[in-house]
Amino acid sequence: MRWLVSNDIGIDLGTATTLIYVKGKGIVLNEPTVVAIDVSTNKSIAIGLEAKRMLGRTPDSINAVRPMKDGVIADFEMVEELLRVLLSKVQARRLLIRPRVVVSVPSGITAVERRAVRDSLEHAGAREVYLVPEPLAAAIGVALPIEAPSGNMIIDVGGGTTEIAVIALSDIVTQVSVRVAGDEMNDAVVQYLKKRYNLLIGETTAEEVKITIGSALPTSADDETQVKGIDLVAGLPRIVKVNAEEVRSALQEPLSRIIASVRDALEKTPPELASDIVDSGIIMTGGGALLRGLSELVSKETGLPVKLAESPVECVVIGTGKILDNFEHYYKILSRGGK
Repeated sequence: MRWLVSNDIGIDLGTATTLIYVKGKGIVLNEPTVVAIDVSTNKSIAIGLEAKRMLGRTPDSINAVRPMKDGVIADFEMVEELLRVLLSKVQARRLLIRPRVVVSVPSGITAVERRAVRDSLEHAGAREVYLVPEPLAAAIGVALPIEAPSGNMIIDVGGGTTEIAVIALSDIVTQVSVRVAGDEMNDAVVQYLKKRYNLLIGETTAEEVKITIGSALPTSADDETQVKGIDLVAGLPRIVKVNAEEVRSALQEPLSRIIASVRDALEKTPPELASDIVDSGIIMTGGGALLRGLSELVSKETGLPVKLAESPVECVVIGTGKILDNFEHYYKILSRGGK
């Protein structure tokens, strides 16, 4: 009868996507981190995928927003509303005790940002909130031997941040958190088309172009796609053809910053752990890691073996689930976010 009393919940509160794991059930929700509100009443009218479809398409009476930016809360009230609705979705019946929540956060966020995450979840209905750094959650999710004295390197490329960490003895030895990831890649595509073709496109269109023909390294296929937007000179709708080489060129700047951060992390790593990484290689997780050729680019630039995780988008939330399943064992790696 314990499930009638409380459900433990793991959350990957991402800039682009929020995933929720319920103990005993697995991953029960995967929704875009987007909220649409009625401007007159300031109440949400859509959450997740339904709200994402409204981005860039709303009348003045509706405001569709992404309340997370660069891995942290940009709009406190909207995040609270998002979490309240999502938590009510995954709890099929009213429980006697509010849930205990383990939530992943970027390793480089401030104490104030940690408290904001904790407060949002408590206001949304959580009884206890425990924070775990994203790289640690991802490492647990892909079953890396984090408790061993040997070094394991993980790169988590999300929507707002890229988390790079070397883990040993259940803690992060070296970490670099850079606010360059999937969103920056989308913005790079927007800026390229604006400069090259005087074409203004939305964030959703840019993401579609990146997913369709984007790559980190040259490919044998000369893919191209039609892109629809507004001609900045004529002010009229227009279609242009864009090829894979152009998109790759647009992505060079954010990708070079990610590579520079990986190099920075490796330079900061103690020699003994660095030698372990030569043998074990680097694991890549996160939705941004799905960009074609990105793992090969990291391998080429570092000279180290790089492997893309089996389910890169789900690794972090799977890690929070494993923490819930063995809470006492992992308790020492969690924090209360300022409490």
